Amino acid sequence: MIGPRGVAVRGEHYLSKSTQFSLVHDEGRSWTTKEIVLKALPNGLGSSRFGFVVSRRVGKAVVRNLVKRRLREITRQTPVQPGWDIIFIARIPAAKVKYNNLDKSVRKLLARAGLIVGENEGNRPDID
Repeated sequence: MIGPRGVAVRGEHYLSKSTQFSLVHDEGRSWTTKEIVLKALPNGLGSSRFGFVVSRRVGKAVVRNLVKRRLREITRQTPVQPGWDIIFIARIPAAKVKYNNLDKSVRKLLARAGLIVGENEGNRPDID
């Protein structure tokens, strides 16, 4: 998969182990919109890693996979501060919104969290 500025996005950019998800879920800060919950935790690495959670309540497999593909594409196109583990948890309304609305929702959350490169540089979450 090719990311922003032609850089390949590979497996190391995704959270894959349940311990990684649990750590971010339990210790990370969260921000919410009607469609999505964002949880973020500093990871001490040189790049950010993403995880996506879409439960069965959102819809059947086709709908859940569509939501995950959309979220993956949105994060691929959005420049994010390095050094964060970020989980996107889809809520039920995420299945019904169009791509553009989901994109706005994700960007709004990332901006509120201070994780978009170039935006809110002085408004980053506290690292404890």
